[in-house]
Amino acid sequence: MRYNITHTTHYQYSSVVELHPHTLRLCPRNDGSQWLRQFDLTIDPVPSRRTYFLDADGNTCLQIAFDTPIETWKIQTTSAVSTTRENPFDYLAEPWAVQLPIDYPSSLASQLQPYLSRPIGSGVGDAIAPEVIQLAQSIYQETSGNVGYFLTRLTQFIPNECAYEQRLEGMPYPAALTLQKKVGTCRDFTVLFMAVCQAVGLAARFVSGYQEGDLETSQEDLSHDLHAWAEVYVPGGGWRGFDPTLGLAVSDRHIAIAAAVDPRQAAPVSGTLKPGQSVKTTLDTNIRLTSN
Repeated sequence: MRYNITHTTHYQYSSVVELHPHTLRLCPRNDGSQWLRQFDLTIDPVPSRRTYFLDADGNTCLQIAFDTPIETWKIQTTSAVSTTRENPFDYLAEPWAVQLPIDYPSSLASQLQPYLSRPIGSGVGDAIAPEVIQLAQSIYQETSGNVGYFLTRLTQFIPNECAYEQRLEGMPYPAALTLQKKVGTCRDFTVLFMAVCQAVGLAARFVSGYQEGDLETSQEDLSHDLHAWAEVYVPGGGWRGFDPTLGLAVSDRHIAIAAAVDPRQAAPVSGTLKPGQSVKTTLDTNIRLTSN
């Protein structure tokens, strides 16, 4: 699939403010199933300083800073992306990674360690809650510990049991709260999915990006929201996407921007105001996505 995406983010403050440096994660990634053909980014007003870097998770980041106070600023990106993974199961899992629990080779285990546990201080729960562990054990027993069946069942369980709600701002809720309320956003469902995977020893991370949407939706409505889903490391298949909001494995209709075990490290924009400023912030986001 070939996609053209325009993503506009507009911040408006109730009075002039001073900003700490901000980090932008808005550049779609290049990987084995996604090719970034073109990317342009404009910021108004122009930052005093800007530098691109690659973070610890391999995400392309842009750090910007304004030396003078501002009252409003806008980011606009245009991207042209090709996705090639028509079959999300086009891999052959390592023989030792077919059944849970997976006994990772020591070198791989050390690489995956950050993705096997909850990030401390992330706001999504520093430990896996008992009710989440209970759900993981239930699905484990239902699927006889088969990794592929476990992931498929979990991906379908969440949208079948939980209702979707729209909450455009704020951190994801802890997994146990989403499981208790049985309602949440795509980022809430992703955090729940990750926690259940980690409870059985599967490495998981949070992905932010775009999703094409319902194929039956009118092409006249091209507006979208930023989407979130999870990736699980499958030995023999690498990082594989699972969308617990839509209940499906990720193929060529998702466009990944950033991935991290901590959702904050996959946010499209992160940064704070300098202390001592009491202002109201208004955020307006518009995403237009077309495919051909």
